[in-house]
Amino acid sequence: MAAAAEAHRVLVYGGRGALGAKCVQYFRAKHWWVASIDLAENEEANANVVVKMTDSFTEQADQVTADVGKLLGEQKVDAILCVAGGWAGGSAKAKSLYKNSDLMWKQSVWTSTISSHLATKHLKEGGLLTLTGAKAALAGTPDKLSSVIATQFLCQGVTLDTPVNRKSMPDADFSSWTPLEFLAETFYDWIIGKNRPSSGSLIQVVTTGGKTELAAAHL
Repeated sequence: MAAAAEAHRVLVYGGRGALGAKCVQYFRAKHWWVASIDLAENEEANANVVVKMTDSFTEQADQVTADVGKLLGEQKVDAILCVAGGWAGGSAKAKSLYKNSDLMWKQSVWTSTISSHLATKHLKEGGLLTLTGAKAALAGTPDKLSSVIATQFLCQGVTLDTPVNRKSMPDADFSSWTPLEFLAETFYDWIIGKNRPSSGSLIQVVTTGGKTELAAAHL
């Protein structure tokens, strides 16, 4: 069944994660039609595409592409926000290298590749596609090899201020963590053309002393 005809539509890939859920919530509050793509449904979204677990990239890509196609029909979306992903440590010596690298490929590279293809089929002319990844990939990361292998060509994000991160790192400096609301609002501004970077830009998010800023990244 195709999505209901509304003024603005956005696909959030990773809509059940901390940042994805915040984006769904933010855009729904703006009265946008929002579809979540994730391993489980987000009840706040207007529609959901549930991704089936598989070790085959082509199988997962075909499934998501087909389900999104059935959902949207001929309708186009204003933006596709790929905020799926994760982090895993481990150097090249680590026993967990292969396992963690496989996880990072599935969480970050698979989702970004599928999102890019969805953009060619369903994104409006002049629409916005964002791919999120690790800011750490801009520097040497011998202890984070698994994560960087998967996200070295992407850059958007520092440590996000999420309940899970606060619980796992209770003694950290939260003033250096990026608020989810800031990123959701930034995505919204870019979609409507406010302070929008040029196509192909690599943008990093820097939070210091409770203040978050965007800066162009240079590889």
